[in-house]
Amino acid sequence: MDMISTLLIAFGLSMDAFAVSVTGGATLTGRRLKSALMAAFFFGGFQALMPVIGWLGGLEFSDFVTGFDHWIAFILLVLIGGKMIFESMKDGPSDRATANLLDLRLLTLLAIATSIDALAVGVTFAFLDVSIVVPVAVIGSVTFALSFIGVFIGSRFIGLFENRIEIVGGLILIGIGLKILLEALFF
Repeated sequence: MDMISTLLIAFGLSMDAFAVSVTGGATLTGRRLKSALMAAFFFGGFQALMPVIGWLGGLEFSDFVTGFDHWIAFILLVLIGGKMIFESMKDGPSDRATANLLDLRLLTLLAIATSIDALAVGVTFAFLDVSIVVPVAVIGSVTFALSFIGVFIGSRFIGLFENRIEIVGGLILIGIGLKILLEALFF
């Protein structure tokens, strides 16, 4: 997988964590730096861990699906992207993280919830026979950076973004899925 595709996947996957960070940042009354570091560490860490878990699980099945792996990748990425878009339209900003970003239990639950999509992408990487090291580093780093920045953005500009960020992330994942399918079928 080329670096541009890896970066686009990383940005797409990080949109949930970014949206939660922005919303969490909007609820802060102080300690923005510590909250931003905690959110970035948890979201970036889980976004890096989940694809590895998915990749390891996907390796077990990759021999069985070699002939149609591009279809699986396409379907998974379209479903993940579609789910992100659908959820962004049904959830209002008030439905997101509105509690203390320093609460470890809350951060753990939010990090797991926002990284489930990364688990499925890890399975896709296994089916496509992609080495997991670079994508995991990129996904974790991009999510770390965007989550960190998101807390500060949320503390200043919450009304500007609302659910639009997740729509962009969903569209990016759908586009990557389409690219994988077209490359396998025509190139």
